[in-house]
Amino acid sequence: MELKEKLLSSFMAFEEKIDVHSELHDVRTSAIKNFENKGFPTKKEESWKYTSLNAILKNDFTVFPKSENEVVKYSDVKKYFLHEIDTYKLTFVDGVFCSHLSSTTHEGIDVCLMSSALNKPKYKMIIDTYFNQIASKDESLTSLNTAFANEGAYINIPKSKVADKPIEIMYFSTGNEAALLVQPRNLIIVGENSHVQIIERHQSLNENPVLTNSVTEIFAQKRAIVDYYKIQNDNHGANLIDNTYVSQKQESHVYVHTFSFGGNLTRNNLNFYHFGERLTSTLNGITIIGDKQHVDHYTLVNHATPNCESFQDYKGIFSDNSTGVFNGKVYVEKEAQKTNAFQKSNNILLGDKSTINAKPQLEIFADDVKCSHGCTVGQLDETALFYMQQRGIPKKEAKALLMYAFSNAVIESIKIPELKQRITKIIAMKLGVKLGFDL
Repeated sequence: MELKEKLLSSFMAFEEKIDVHSELHDVRTSAIKNFENKGFPTKKEESWKYTSLNAILKNDFTVFPKSENEVVKYSDVKKYFLHEIDTYKLTFVDGVFCSHLSSTTHEGIDVCLMSSALNKPKYKMIIDTYFNQIASKDESLTSLNTAFANEGAYINIPKSKVADKPIEIMYFSTGNEAALLVQPRNLIIVGENSHVQIIERHQSLNENPVLTNSVTEIFAQKRAIVDYYKIQNDNHGANLIDNTYVSQKQESHVYVHTFSFGGNLTRNNLNFYHFGERLTSTLNGITIIGDKQHVDHYTLVNHATPNCESFQDYKGIFSDNSTGVFNGKVYVEKEAQKTNAFQKSNNILLGDKSTINAKPQLEIFADDVKCSHGCTVGQLDETALFYMQQRGIPKKEAKALLMYAFSNAVIESIKIPELKQRITKIIAMKLGVKLGFDL
C-alpha cells in the first residue's frame, strides 16, 4: 500500500483513539481532505521544483509508532543535549513523550505537551485562539500534520515574562521500526514584553529510515523577543520536512537560525507574517553537506505593515554529490511603506559534482521601501589559500579556516554562548579539522 493510502485509511482510526474536541474534529477533517486532494508535493510544483520525495516515499513507513517508549538512557543521548547549562527539556522518543529525559514546568510559564493542551479543557481558549491559525491551510504536508496532530511541544510564555533558561525540544528516533513516520506539532506563544530562547533538534539513533513531517506555529506578541535555533545534524537515513510559521505583532523581534549539517533530505519551509509596525524578522542559516545529501531552504517574509525590517543571511558549503536549494521570497504589500528588507545567499561549491539552485525573489507593491537581495556561487579563493600556505598553514587547515570565516557572520549572531561553542565544534568536524579558537 502506498504511503498516501495508508495515511488516509488510518485517519478514522487515529481520531477514534484520541480524545478531541468537536471543533478540532472539523479542523482535522478539512486538513485530511486537502491532503487527499493534493497528495505529496512533486517537482511539478514551482516551490518543489528542485526537490523530489519519490525515493523517500518508497519506504514502507510505520505510521503509528508503538505506544511504549524504547528505553533510552540519558548517558547514551547526553551529547545531543546542551548539557553544559541547565535547560527545560521536552523529549520525545519515536514520537512519544519521554518523561525521564524531560524537564517541564508550569511555574510562571508553560513548558509541556501538545497533547495536554489539545485535550484538557483549561487550555481550550488558547487552542481555539492559536492552534492552526497561522499554519497554511493549503500546503499538503502541513495539512497532513494538522490532520494527525497530537503530540509535540506546547510553550506559553505569558505577558512580561522572561524564560529563566533555554528550552530544548528533542525528537529521538530509536530505529525500533524498520522505517518510521513521525509528525510532531509545536505551538509556541510568547506574550507581550516576553522573551524566550528555544533549541530544536531531531536525531536518529541508528541508520533506519525515518521521515519527520514537523509543523511549528510561533506567535510573538507586542515587543516579544524569540530566539529559535534549529540544529539539523542527523544520520543519513533521516529525512526532515520542517514547516515553521511565525506571526509577529508590533515591535517584536524573532530570530530563527537553521543549522543544516546532516540527514539525507532536509526541507525547511520558513514563513514569517507581519501583523504590526516596527518589528524585525531575522532568518539566518548555515548549510554544510556532502555525499548525496540534499538541503532545501524555502523562505517567505510577508511584509504587510509599514516600518518593518527583515534580514536573511544564508551560507552554504557543498561537497561531493550534495545538492543545495535556496528559494527565498520577500513579499511587500502596498500598505507596507518604509519597509527595509535584505536577503543574501552565499554558496561555495567544493567539487565539480555538487550543485546549488538559488532563486532569490522580491515582490514589491509599495513605492517607499529599501529592499535588496544578493546571491553568489563560487569556489574558495585560490589566492587566499596560497597566501596562507606560504605562511605555514597546511592546505587542509587553510581551506577550513576560509570556510569557517565564510560562515562566521551567522555564527556570531548566536546568543547562547554554549550553543555557539557547540555549533563551532560541529562545523570543525564537518570540515575535518580542529579549531582551537573562536573567530
